[in-house]
Amino acid sequence: MASLKVGENKEIDTDLIQKACSLAVKAHNKSPQKSYILEKTAGSSYVIFSFPGYWSENDWYDGELFGETKINLELFPSLRSIGIDEHAKVNKAFLQRFVDKIWRNQDFINEVEKAKNKKKQIVFTGHSTGGSIAILATIWFLEKYWRLDASVASPLCLTFGCPLTGNHIFSHALRREQWAPYFIHFVMRYDIVPRILLAPISSIKQEFQPILQFLNPKSTRARASTNTPPEASHFYTNVMKNASSVVSHAACNLMGNTNLLLETLSNFIPLSPYKPFGTYVFCTGNGKLVILSNPDAVLQLLFYSSQLCRDCEEERTAIAQRSLLQHFSYDNELQDSFQMLNEVNLDPQLEQLPLSSDSTSSDIAINSALNDLELSTRARLCLRAAGELEKRKIGNKNSIDLKKADIAMKYLQEYQLSCENQGLGYYDAFKIQNSTKDFEANVKRLELAGIWDEIIEMLKRYDLPDAFEGETEWIDLGTEYRRLVEPLDIANFYRHGKNDDTGAYTAKGRPKRYKFTQRWFEHAQGKLPGSYGESCFWADVEELRIKTSGKEGFAPFKDKVLALEKQAKKWIDDKVLGKDVLLEKSTFVVWWKKQPEPHASCINDHECLASMLIS
Repeated sequence: MASLKVGENKEIDTDLIQKACSLAVKAHNKSPQKSYILEKTAGSSYVIFSFPGYWSENDWYDGELFGETKINLELFPSLRSIGIDEHAKVNKAFLQRFVDKIWRNQDFINEVEKAKNKKKQIVFTGHSTGGSIAILATIWFLEKYWRLDASVASPLCLTFGCPLTGNHIFSHALRREQWAPYFIHFVMRYDIVPRILLAPISSIKQEFQPILQFLNPKSTRARASTNTPPEASHFYTNVMKNASSVVSHAACNLMGNTNLLLETLSNFIPLSPYKPFGTYVFCTGNGKLVILSNPDAVLQLLFYSSQLCRDCEEERTAIAQRSLLQHFSYDNELQDSFQMLNEVNLDPQLEQLPLSSDSTSSDIAINSALNDLELSTRARLCLRAAGELEKRKIGNKNSIDLKKADIAMKYLQEYQLSCENQGLGYYDAFKIQNSTKDFEANVKRLELAGIWDEIIEMLKRYDLPDAFEGETEWIDLGTEYRRLVEPLDIANFYRHGKNDDTGAYTAKGRPKRYKFTQRWFEHAQGKLPGSYGESCFWADVEELRIKTSGKEGFAPFKDKVLALEKQAKKWIDDKVLGKDVLLEKSTFVVWWKKQPEPHASCINDHECLASMLIS
């Protein structure tokens, strides 16, 4: 049994790929009422769900320009940038098609759950826009079943000639969750469909519907295979012109170009938001398969692999025709390729790719594959730049890993304990600043802030590997840091009366280093943003203390006070908030005792208070 190696530790049975490809094409020929087809093979370890494509302009561009929309986080909670808290964007028409035809289809859900319960691997597949539906179905399965149950078999998504589906955050999120390896995309060298969404609808509107009619298998079945529409050349040219703008802008960013003119031009030239993700398998047309998973490199290769060798009308017409005809060639092409099984993975040596077609590089196979795709020196430089960027991100990660020893919070932990032993919580001790220990704690606080702010700035620039915010060790370290050090920031904030100038700490004064680390923990726990606010407890106390001491008094804020007391008890019970908040001299207890009697509160019960302190 032959298998295709699509990653360092991942191989896929070629018979499964061919079966998925055949079913993906077959799905187009089913009745319009059939939103998917299901293939069960007796005795096999998998089941295949295949989705049809759709062939009208509105099935691609729902709205202006590129037809993208923010992802529905209730349906796909992982598709966001965690720290920055920005939603991924996805093609609106594809998302709506998935929701209407698949997510709301109870028969589909029942079949998925049957396969899951039988411990079968579920394969989602699609050709053309059917591949985009397969992508969304796979992510839905990962969110709903796989994330919550380690015994569930990981899914597999196989697409053939699939258009781009989401933006850079979509790609980033899937790499962060380490889900990207479950997506394998096969692309013919000249197939225009995976490149279409690099162009705004305004640039291809006149030719688009005739092209889609040609690409519709049902409408082209009776035509001769070479009978491409007259709009093909103009369509190909417009798509590739826009693709050129996108990849040129991306290449400048890869190479660290800081020229402000670059950003100014991007404000006037509409650039596609879409970006690849997962593993791409490029079919060269001569039996070789070129494998690449670096999303920045894939974007470059999508453009440069389908370029003209020379700018002449005759070749443009020929390539334009091939760009349409190859969309129907996956079945035959993969059958030929799997007989040879000659694959080349560019990822391990991306930053060292040979720059010349006649290079004497030691890796002849790689240079041969690049020559088969007729990649220019510029194209090779862009691929190298993508590899260098990933290498730089890994280098940044290694550098901050070395700072873990500096991030160690042993001194502040000892400071917290020493304050408790003196009968004063470390929040209040730090706020008063009566001893040299308080001063030294402040120095350590500032040192830690510098390290964490550097990490946050890297994350904002996407200068760390996509997987960073999902690493358990850093999530735990960030949570420990937030819970221990943020109370000191709050004490410093109110000690200097900064709230008088900027407003409440949580609204205006809270640093991003705490917002980011809180979101990491909430995401890891599968909770909504804002679910874990224990490190802001003292800020809530200070604000309520200020409000209840004003002219309005206690009454308007009674519910908030009781809610805070209830939450405080829970956090203490859960051991995420120190019991020093209940010490006799703490700001919290002193303020609480000034409130009118009686009001229902656990803290009003001294026996309960004592038990909380002793337990």
